[in-house]
Amino acid sequence: MAADSSTRTVERALALLSAVCTDGAISLSDAARVVDLSASTALRLLRTLEGSGFVKRDPSGNFRPGASVIQLGALALGQESLVSLCTPHMKRLVADTGESCYLSIPGPGETGIYIAIVEGTHSVRHTSWVGRSIPLEGSAAGKVLTGGQNGRGFAIVRSGVEDDITAVAAPIVIGGRTVAALSIVAPSYRLGEAKAQTFGEELARVANNILVEPSGDHEVPQESMEKK
Repeated sequence: MAADSSTRTVERALALLSAVCTDGAISLSDAARVVDLSASTALRLLRTLEGSGFVKRDPSGNFRPGASVIQLGALALGQESLVSLCTPHMKRLVADTGESCYLSIPGPGETGIYIAIVEGTHSVRHTSWVGRSIPLEGSAAGKVLTGGQNGRGFAIVRSGVEDDITAVAAPIVIGGRTVAALSIVAPSYRLGEAKAQTFGEELARVANNILVEPSGDHEVPQESMEKK
């Protein structure tokens, strides 16, 4: 009986999580109604999910998907298909810029995680931080993972995680949610303001088109950024 009870609890929790993710934002009463639970039972399970980061409450009290859902979704899509999907685009960015290009996803707590890199072609370049966590606050990737990009869809941070390093990042959005970030990381002396802005615009364009442009050897028409 204990096993049956545990199974039902898991099934109910997953049903609630599905309801939250399907609606994007849902009240306690609506969530309970959708999965046919009492409000007290639904609240108990949602609080457990909230404690694990799978749901969060917005200022109006509605439940929304939490960072853990986004992280797991990106990892499921990510370690294989997200990386393989993004790598050809990252290679083209490196070919155009000469700088290292990273792919990162939300990590536990207030962090992001670099999950892939295509290293730059300069002799002095930012080498692999794949697998390393970075703070969401104070990093370009962290800014766009939390919706802090500017009106043109990118963020620039100078001397954030490292001194004398400039990072430019743009979000990858799937189903209306930011699941990853593309970023270019370079020594600040090589990345003046005009070039950083140009890189940001190109990152935003590439990130916006990752799911609609072919990811194979198809050439995507684009001007050389070095000539802009």
